[in-house]
Amino acid sequence: MSILVDDKQDLQHVEDGSGIQDDDLRSFEYVSGTVEEKNLVRKIDRHILPMLWLMYVFNYLDRTNIGNAKVGGMEADLKLTSSDYSLVLSIFFVGYLLNEVPSNMILSRSKPSLFLPTIMVLWGSMSIGAKGVTSLGGMVAFRLVLGLVEAGFFPGVMLLLSCWYKPAELSKRIALFYTASLVSGAFGGLLAGGIIGGLEGVGNTRGWKWLFIIEGLCTVCIASVAYFVLPNFPTTTKWLTDEEKRLAVYRLQVGPEQVDDMTHKQAFIEALKDPKTWCFMIIYNVLNSVGTISYFFPTLMKALGYTGRTAQFMTVPIYVVALVVSVTAGWNADRTRQKAYHVLAAACLAVVSFVVCVAVHNNAARYAMICFGGAGVWTAVPLFLSWMVTMFDGREKRAISIALINGVGNLSSVYGSFFWPATDAPQYVMGFSISTGLMALAGVLVFVAKWKINDRGVAGIPQRG
Repeated sequence: MSILVDDKQDLQHVEDGSGIQDDDLRSFEYVSGTVEEKNLVRKIDRHILPMLWLMYVFNYLDRTNIGNAKVGGMEADLKLTSSDYSLVLSIFFVGYLLNEVPSNMILSRSKPSLFLPTIMVLWGSMSIGAKGVTSLGGMVAFRLVLGLVEAGFFPGVMLLLSCWYKPAELSKRIALFYTASLVSGAFGGLLAGGIIGGLEGVGNTRGWKWLFIIEGLCTVCIASVAYFVLPNFPTTTKWLTDEEKRLAVYRLQVGPEQVDDMTHKQAFIEALKDPKTWCFMIIYNVLNSVGTISYFFPTLMKALGYTGRTAQFMTVPIYVVALVVSVTAGWNADRTRQKAYHVLAAACLAVVSFVVCVAVHNNAARYAMICFGGAGVWTAVPLFLSWMVTMFDGREKRAISIALINGVGNLSSVYGSFFWPATDAPQYVMGFSISTGLMALAGVLVFVAKWKINDRGVAGIPQRG
């Protein structure tokens, strides 16, 4: 399987911009695990991961601050019912579904250093503009367009990482990248508590609107820096020497050389014909449907008896526990090269935790199990993604496959947003019960996929990964 190897395109980039000749690359001999390779990987880490991590922090803040805004006064101001709030949540993911594939098609033929920061500037500016939202219709329109714009970010990052790292290197790095969402969730609760309470009424503006404004401004600032920091693909990156470019390309090749000169239409058809696309699409849809619980954490904290700023602050430990568990599992998954089994273990942790949430009435015990249940979900997702992105050949096909999987996967949030109606408070039996069943289903599907789909989508051949 080839992870990066879009040789025809990459070799052309090299000849055009780096001075490396076609014959030089084809005669390059790669030896795994050398000091040079380790130094190269550390260099790649320094240039890519910190910036992408910071960008994802603010991507997640701008996406999930709606939950903090709800308990901070938005629900009352906009006169939202429980169904209205679920609509506001779910409409965001309709935009995601519609625009993920087109966005990754554009990215595969453009520069990540321009594409990713640009869409970040757009969604940050939109968040600032949320100050003018005064009705349910306005909030629905805002969230729909926000989803359309943000759709290109996450699958774009997955595509970019898959073009720089070997399969055995991806789990811990995607786990580290994904911790941005956990830090964002924890930091978001603290930030929301401070902003909503501290700026309430300043400039005749409600505190929950200040939340959107300030986080949007921060997003635009981070995106402005990203224009100068993010790299593109290995053969067109200025901070690599010619020798490092050769090594960056050839260390990702496994098996026969792949020439990637597909058109968008051909790549789209190939992605749809590949059974791996459909299998992973279902698994990711199931995992993401459970992940909608994050939008209801402040609400669940109120059901456990916490109010005001305390309800916001009590969401922080949930993300801290998830961060520790997910990073540990990601490191061990790369060490053992058994990603699927780690996803299965994370799903089991979530199942046990959610069962306890339904069965017991002690609020302290329920809070602890919400922490571990969240850890199970947010450990399974990045491990699954690190497994999935290594399973498709060629940049064009991989870009479309990742976008399809991520887009349809996020569609689950459209119905997942309705798992937690206010009428189910304080036990929320339906939400926890459905989450239990879906995580169990995800575990079964991962186990089946592990043994029934190899790296070319052929049934019946076990795959290590």
